Amino acid sequence: MKKTATPSKAATHERIVDAAARAIRRSGYNGTGVADIMKAAGLTHGGFYAHFPSRDAMLAEAADRAGSEAVVLMERVAATVPPQQALQAMMQAYLSEDHVKSIETGCATAALGSEMPRQAPEVRRAATRRIKEMIDLVARHSNDWGQSEAHEQALVAVSTMVGALVLARAVDDARLSDALREAALNHFTQAD
Repeated sequence: MKKTATPSKAATHERIVDAAARAIRRSGYNGTGVADIMKAAGLTHGGFYAHFPSRDAMLAEAADRAGSEAVVLMERVAATVPPQQALQAMMQAYLSEDHVKSIETGCATAALGSEMPRQAPEVRRAATRRIKEMIDLVARHSNDWGQSEAHEQALVAVSTMVGALVLARAVDDARLSDALREAALNHFTQAD
């Protein structure tokens, strides 16, 4: 009789973190329960503490994973176009209709930003690190890279992108959602 291989503890841990990263974006931090995450990962609730010392530790890893996915996606978008078009391409991808609809796999900052002040320090720290990475990524692709104002302009760009995405997702009027996204994109196109 053949013995079936069991997944390693590291692979199982990754499955849990992936499930948690999707869940926090879909349902928020407070709407994300350990039992639901373990079920989504195909595991029982009882195995949770073999992987995490606490719910907050899991949420910190989930926030880190979700934030990392957004940064990696923007890096991939930037790599597909000439350098002088990278920032515009990243903004178009970020403010796309697909991203508005992809809350479960989209930007964690837009999905969870208003909940962040009430989270444990380790969760906030993970999210903050990824927000800083996004700001740095935008700054590196700005026309003013290397100049003192590049960082400040990146702060404005990321704030505008996240704010426009939050509002575009919040409204129940598709035309207004589109207008919010387009206005943000037009603002940055005209600024160039």
